[in-house]
Amino acid sequence: MTSYGRASAEIGNLNLVVEIKTLNSKFIDLRLKLPANLNEQEMWMRKVFQDQLQRGKVETSIVYENNNGADLYKINKALFKSYHGQLSALRDELGLTQENLFEAIVRMPEIVSAEEGSLSKADVDAFHKVVQQALEQVQQHRRHEGESIEHALRAYVNEISSQLKLVDPHEKKRVEMIRSKMSNNLQEFMKKDSVDENRFEQEVIFYMEKIDITEEKVRLKQHCEYFIEVLEEAGDMKGRKLSFISQEMGREINTLGAKSYSSDLQKIVVLMKDELEKIKEQLANVL
Repeated sequence: MTSYGRASAEIGNLNLVVEIKTLNSKFIDLRLKLPANLNEQEMWMRKVFQDQLQRGKVETSIVYENNNGADLYKINKALFKSYHGQLSALRDELGLTQENLFEAIVRMPEIVSAEEGSLSKADVDAFHKVVQQALEQVQQHRRHEGESIEHALRAYVNEISSQLKLVDPHEKKRVEMIRSKMSNNLQEFMKKDSVDENRFEQEVIFYMEKIDITEEKVRLKQHCEYFIEVLEEAGDMKGRKLSFISQEMGREINTLGAKSYSSDLQKIVVLMKDELEKIKEQLANVL
């Protein structure tokens, strides 16, 4: 689920800012950007994020903003001089110009680095608190989005149930149409006197049993009801169960379409499939 959280606090003379962005994913995928002096907190963050967010592609940015104007970064002068000496010698040896040598050295590895220092227990506790505040905002965004998704899913399933109720009025017409078509085909290719009416009735009954859709209607109705029940259950992590139910709904709808032999029923099936696709799209955002 897409969500965002941001929290900040002052730790000593620094202002700590934590930003968390999440996108939907089947698994937890953490991308942490930590200052050097917070590297030891990485394992704690991974555990907390996995326990609380459970799923999603998570990007975290942690920034220290200085309050008193002190320099947070330092230049490794010895390393800078070493790079300069070696590059100058190489420049003279190759007869190159000195253009942009300073800029090139500044971009070399480990020339500029953040000031490091161990955090006190109070600083670590303050850092944990800020992270938890940002996570709570993420969870709040998720809950709001979840409410909207639940409302949409409920509407889609109810529409499938409504379309299912429209199947029954077409059932009698469908049976009569199939029976008439079989009789006309039989009379077209065979003489009427040579047709065994009893045998014909038996074949019609057998064929009608083969394309009967009563079981599909009953099962689809049950799946729709169960889908709503799961939506109303307390707790998290419903997405996988709802996805399984939607797959079963799809099987019954497809079978209805295959057995319909009626343009009216095919239209109803198409409408139900359209609602089912909307359900699947929304379930991609459900934990």
